[in-house]
Amino acid sequence: MKRHLFATALLCTLLCAACTGDDYTPKPRTFVRLDLPDKAYTLCDTAVLPFRFERATDAQMTVKRRNASEIWVDLTYPDYRGLVYLSYKPLRKPADLPNQIDTSYRLLKMHFDQTSGVEEKQYIDAAARVFATTYRLKGSAVASTFQFWATDSVQHFLRGSLFLDCPPRNDSLAPVLDYLQQDLIHLVETLRWRNNPSSPTRP
Repeated sequence: MKRHLFATALLCTLLCAACTGDDYTPKPRTFVRLDLPDKAYTLCDTAVLPFRFERATDAQMTVKRRNASEIWVDLTYPDYRGLVYLSYKPLRKPADLPNQIDTSYRLLKMHFDQTSGVEEKQYIDAAARVFATTYRLKGSAVASTFQFWATDSVQHFLRGSLFLDCPPRNDSLAPVLDYLQQDLIHLVETLRWRNNPSSPTRP
């Protein structure tokens, strides 16, 4: 019985080797193909926030914290495990603006060890008083690939950062990251401030 099983196993091994041959070429590594939907946006205009903007229809908004000194908002993408952190700070004195810009840059620098480059762009809408800077961080292991800050320079300051709730493998996740980054650019382009009577008006 043992000899019969051994002979059968040997025969199977020889057949497999014959079928495989010497010209086997390993296939290149591939990634799962993602079918991303067409872009669609909806106006996010609520009295809870001192600003309004257009968000993607496949993103869900949650106000996580709201008080006199700050507002935290999360935009989540359940289908892609994407998360955008938005933090709003009112500007109450002249030193607040440079302090907020400095804080934003220090948070951005936390990702510099993993990045292979940073693409910085300025956005100016003088009529709407929206002045913003966006940062696209390159690199396969960068945790946050897109960040921005926006202000009217006198009353409002908004910062945003994009994360994925998974280990950073940005080469394979590039289609999703590009898809979500477009939404943040659209957010900045459609951002509008509400007047804040409690904040001082400065020239």
